[in-house]
Amino acid sequence: MWAGMLRELRYLLQHKWDLCLVTLAPLFIIILFSSMFYSGKAEHLPIAIIDQDHSELSRNIEKHLSLNTTIQIYRISENQSEIERLINQTKIWGYVHIPQGAEQRLVHAQDAQISIAFNQSYFSIGNSISSAMLLSTVEAIGDFAKDSYLENKIPYAEFATAHVKISPLFNPNLSYEFYLEPFMIPAILHLLLCCCVAFAVGQELKYGTLNQWVNGQAAFRALLSKNLVYVLIFCFWTWVWMFWLIVIRGWFIAGHLGIILLGQFLLFSAYALISSTVVLATRNLSKTFGFIAVYGGSSLSFAGVTLPLNNAPIFTQFWANIIPYTPYAKLQTEQWVIGSPLYISLIPLGILTLYCIFYCTVSTLLLNKNLKEIPHG
Repeated sequence: MWAGMLRELRYLLQHKWDLCLVTLAPLFIIILFSSMFYSGKAEHLPIAIIDQDHSELSRNIEKHLSLNTTIQIYRISENQSEIERLINQTKIWGYVHIPQGAEQRLVHAQDAQISIAFNQSYFSIGNSISSAMLLSTVEAIGDFAKDSYLENKIPYAEFATAHVKISPLFNPNLSYEFYLEPFMIPAILHLLLCCCVAFAVGQELKYGTLNQWVNGQAAFRALLSKNLVYVLIFCFWTWVWMFWLIVIRGWFIAGHLGIILLGQFLLFSAYALISSTVVLATRNLSKTFGFIAVYGGSSLSFAGVTLPLNNAPIFTQFWANIIPYTPYAKLQTEQWVIGSPLYISLIPLGILTLYCIFYCTVSTLLLNKNLKEIPHG
């Protein structure tokens, strides 16, 4: 196996483009996405206020909205058509409409008819500004009722208002850096790994060097030696990225670091063996890359990370359960973010191990088949 690994390393050193795929490309991906999510979450998103009431209530709402760092008041106007034109031009992401007579209706225990509209076509931004506008508006109405209206009408009575505490668990800052980046980097790196392994095995088929690759050893060992080189390289880049996120950026591991590292090794091994299986079965790099694009490229979307799988169609749930990234995403969440007990993560860890065993067996059989088909003499 050591001889096979050294042979693969010599191949990488002699072919600069292949070397770039396992060095510069992962480095570029890590720098790109680390820079993209460095700020944590979007802030100062522009919104507008349609103030047709010009009352103490509307001024109180404007004050609370201006204090929320998630949003920034871009325009205050009476003209609803002007504000709707701004949201259509994506110059603002939402608005709060305070109609005429809102304060009077509120103090008479009627519907103030205050409304909030936001652009939900950008899902993350829409959720951020809707929560910020709703929270600030409700706080402003509560403060107005307690400190302005009731205090003036009943100066000697104290009214205790209800307080509901909302606590986001495991990511209290609602940071995209801690929500998306830990899933995107492994998802992209495993796709790049699949391409590297497929090309490396495909080159052996293309140039008829299967015998030189195996070189008298068992096909199982030859296959593992080639795959292991790429698995260890991409594990190294993943650990570099984790060092940046944990040590430099300060996102601590709530559970067991060793389980996460083992899960990453099994994840990359599973996808490397899947790529070897497909290219040995098809003997066609174009078909293999097409399969990798569909199978590996869909990992993040079908793992239940960005899009929920609850009540999803049967095909969606089926596809989610046949990709190794799904159990890895669950394992990473349990050990990195939640800090679950070790026994809980044994199930996704076992599933990843089964993927490795199954595709290692199939790819070994296919390699032996290809070796037998080589003409002798």
